[in-house]
Amino acid sequence: MQPVFNNVLILSASAGAGHVRAAQATLQAFQELGAAREVTHVDTLEYTNKLFRNLYSKAYLDMVNRAPDVLGWLYDQWDRPWQNERQRLAFDKLNTGPLIKLLKRTQAEFVVCTHFLPAELISWLKAKQRISYRQAIVVTDYDVHAMWLARHHEHYFVALDETKEHLARLGIPRDNLTVSGIPIDPVFSQKKDKREMRAKLGLEADRATILVSAGGFGVGPIDHMMEALLEMRHAAQVLVMCGRNEKMQERIEAVARRAGDSANVRIRAVGYTTAMDEYMAASDIVLGKPGGLTMSEALARGLVFVIVNPIPGQEERNADHLLEDGAAIRCNNLPVLGYKIDALLDRPARMEAMRESALRIARPNAARTIVERLVQLQREHLETQVML
Repeated sequence: MQPVFNNVLILSASAGAGHVRAAQATLQAFQELGAAREVTHVDTLEYTNKLFRNLYSKAYLDMVNRAPDVLGWLYDQWDRPWQNERQRLAFDKLNTGPLIKLLKRTQAEFVVCTHFLPAELISWLKAKQRISYRQAIVVTDYDVHAMWLARHHEHYFVALDETKEHLARLGIPRDNLTVSGIPIDPVFSQKKDKREMRAKLGLEADRATILVSAGGFGVGPIDHMMEALLEMRHAAQVLVMCGRNEKMQERIEAVARRAGDSANVRIRAVGYTTAMDEYMAASDIVLGKPGGLTMSEALARGLVFVIVNPIPGQEERNADHLLEDGAAIRCNNLPVLGYKIDALLDRPARMEAMRESALRIARPNAARTIVERLVQLQREHLETQVML
């Protein structure tokens, strides 16, 4: 592909990992397609003051772990379309001076936002006619919250047909909406044999394999989860993805040592890895919280989702979509977690039906879809400019 953009800027915010990963996937798709001569990804929180940055990142994670019900209440209170724009914008403008300067001086032709913070600031700057470049907004959850609404935009990318319909009924022109899915690393679109991946990762070929996305769990819940899984009847191997949480990794390794290799269920703690797609390709079940990116990656690999402790608000709504589409079960009581997974493994036909449901709703090529649509929009824009 010949580049149709000279310069594209992708803006995320490191409030949780999902927004950043979506931005990185979109950047990679731009590079692989050769759609832009220059494409840059910026974490917008690096251009805000320290207090604001902590509010968005550390305070958010603390609330997830310590006061999730409060977070859910706030989520619902702020989900009032077009009602809280002025207050939120005033607060954000007060704390994002360097970011606003960056947005004013960028030479990008298109700015792609995977978080609502830069999207609303760009919308405000466009309304004031202080910038002329175009903006696309990539919603990184399956449902759409009022904070994602921006009056001045060129295009929205969403995960579901239902989300498109929701935005259309809130006044977003249908021509400005594309159902793309949530952008994930293009590697998830590559087929990988389960048995080959298990051999590569040193896993047993014939054990049910459960991947635990542990990033959002505190010390207490993860211990209870392991206790429940160790009581399973089925022979299983559990991969606990600890990321950069070294303390959690140490706790899981201690649990694994106590259980021993002779246990019916074998546990392995996995630290930070860039091979998440291979671990998912080796697995049968993903167990954890349904964040938008984790969901999208798991669906692309055809994994059955076992939902545990979703964050009230966006993850509750994500969970509803998974359950409605028949790709997940939910465990509300950790002591019966092993029992519920045993019951699922007792019914291989149901497991296969859920796997097929996951693959049916998966959109592993979402990042590519987004870039291809932006290329189309840019070409149409350039043709219009020539005619004028």
